[in-house]
Order: sequence, then C-alpha cells, then structure tokens
Amino acid sequence: MGKLRYTAITSLDGYVADAQGSFDWAAPDEAVHAFVNDLERDVGTYLYGRRMYEVMQFWETTPADAPPVMADYAAVWQAADKIVFSSTLDSPSTARTKLERRFDPDEIRAMKLERDQDLSIGGPGLAATALRAGLVDELARLIVPAVVGGGTGFLPGDLRLALELVDEHRFPNGTIYLAYRVVS
Repeated sequence: MGKLRYTAITSLDGYVADAQGSFDWAAPDEAVHAFVNDLERDVGTYLYGRRMYEVMQFWETTPADAPPVMADYAAVWQAADKIVFSSTLDSPSTARTKLERRFDPDEIRAMKLERDQDLSIGGPGLAATALRAGLVDELARLIVPAVVGGGTGFLPGDLRLALELVDEHRFPNGTIYLAYRVVS
C-alpha cells in the first residue's frame, strides 16, 4: 500500500511562491537537491494540478551540461507516472502522463491501496483538496531561510490536522526539513 505525501519547499512564513508568483528564492543548493532526490526515489506516481505540472515539465529533458544532481532528479521524475488534474489542459506533453478532468477522492484512495510505491501530490491547490478529503498521509516542508511576506500558501487556512513528527534534517545553508505523519 502506498502513502500519499505532500512535500514542498517553502519560505519561513509558509509560502511556496511569493506575491508575484516567483519562487526563485527557494532554489535548492546541491545538498538540499540531493536530499530531495533521495526523498523522491520511492515515488511511483506524481499527482499535479495544471500549474504545478507546467512547472515540472522542465524535468522531462535534461540539458547535457546539467549538474549531476539535476540530472539525477530528472531521471527520478521521468521514471515515475504522472497524473495531471485539469479542465483546461488539452493534452499532456510529457511521457508517462495521464490527464484527468476532475479529482476523485475515491479513485485516489483506491490508487493508494493498489500501489506498492508512494504517491506524491504537488501544488497547494490540489493538495488542499486532498488534505480536506483526508487523503494525505504525510506532510513535509523544506523551509528555506527567507520571509516573502505573502503569496501562495503551502497549506489552506481552513485546515486543522493532528500531526506526528517523523523526520527532521538541518542543512548548512539554513534550510530545515520537517516531515510529519497525519494522525487519523
């Protein structure tokens, strides 16, 4: 049985993108990137909303001169299945990608039961839907040492969850990783 995980790089004040939609302040250094690569190795399926999918399409090809840590992540991402939930996307442009017009919590529950590998949900809008439906098993944040003052939040404001800390890690650049299991 797979778990559904929601992981994001955020500012200290809890945003995945600033008020202008930028997330350049969140670019991981090599140590953080390598850590994320290892976290993602056991993900068999990524679930994305359209906007997050469009950001992640970058990993479909890797420039020949890409640093090894980026080439490694591209290989991890390319090896996984992807499902994009969008009512506006015409068709996916990446391999191993399926387009769904609506997010069905029952289908995601069934996927978790039938899959041996974990699922990862990307994008705060889609993740909010999954969190409200009680589908997310683990929440994790890589908190970068930046305050951006507003933008797109990591979590919806109307959510209440009991959590249990399951992992933490500090990086030399000041980034902190915190992972929590959602307590049923």
